[in-house]
Amino acid sequence: MSFRLQPAPVERLNRCQLFGPGSRENLFAKMAASEADVINIDLEDSVAPDDKDAARKAVVQAIGDIDWGDKTLSVRINGLDTPWWYRDVVDLLEQASDRLDLIMIPKAGTASDIYAVDALVTAIEAAKGRKRKLGFEAIIESAAGISHVEEIAAASPRMQAISLGAADFAASMGMATTGIGGTQEDYYMLHQGQSYWPDPWHWATAKIVAACRTHGVLPVDGPYGDFSDADGFRAQARRVATLGMVGKWAIHPSQVALANEVFSPGEKAVTEAREIIAAMEDAKKSGQGAATYKGRLIDIASIKQAEVIVKQADKIAAKSA
Repeated sequence: MSFRLQPAPVERLNRCQLFGPGSRENLFAKMAASEADVINIDLEDSVAPDDKDAARKAVVQAIGDIDWGDKTLSVRINGLDTPWWYRDVVDLLEQASDRLDLIMIPKAGTASDIYAVDALVTAIEAAKGRKRKLGFEAIIESAAGISHVEEIAAASPRMQAISLGAADFAASMGMATTGIGGTQEDYYMLHQGQSYWPDPWHWATAKIVAACRTHGVLPVDGPYGDFSDADGFRAQARRVATLGMVGKWAIHPSQVALANEVFSPGEKAVTEAREIIAAMEDAKKSGQGAATYKGRLIDIASIKQAEVIVKQADKIAAKSA
């Protein structure tokens, strides 16, 4: 183990992040009533340029007016290469209630992007005497972003989560695809005449997870564009969960239950995790550093894995109580 310990991320559920346009006020209450852990109201891609000002005003109002319950509430601001982002930040912090938990910074390319937003947010918080310190989440959507993902994760103590935005990322990388997430038709391997479709996002996912885990930030998978394909969404979610991501975006209400299903440990997994912890406790009482569980060796590393599952299960149970 390195002398520099791996910091723990923020303690909250992040299985599903449900997105909705800031220009669709009629959706806000429905989003608040959903089973998503995180609500992301969007001021960026889903809002037309002529609607930016009206959408921002509606979002500022809704932050205080809507009962968001125990959900984490986030607003995606416009990109730093646009004329809208600074006004998004200023109005959200000067006019909206303290109920806002996070702002999402799109197309983060370097640590300086996070620094720029942090400087503005810090100044406004001090000037307005805001009681709650705003958190950040960022999206990796470019070649620069994936190249600098570790410095982005470490750029500010406000950083809580990083997501992979597959569509813009593919465009920036020059990838020959128009799909948003999932396997791609021309990205395949042949074995004895049979085609197999690997995951073209695997390496980027693993790099984001490593950067996030190094700096105590939650790694989250972005959108799956075909919301009519439940099996494809579920398969993508299971792949990224296996690699260490904690949740996934939902761009349609039907995807919320799918994300919650994949990122919630099953009863069998939770039972086994608790039994592994108990077996190691018994081993320690006997002065042993390892034990046997169902015919396989378990040790301290096994305990750490089991504790992740149990902790997630306990958070879900507490939310349902």
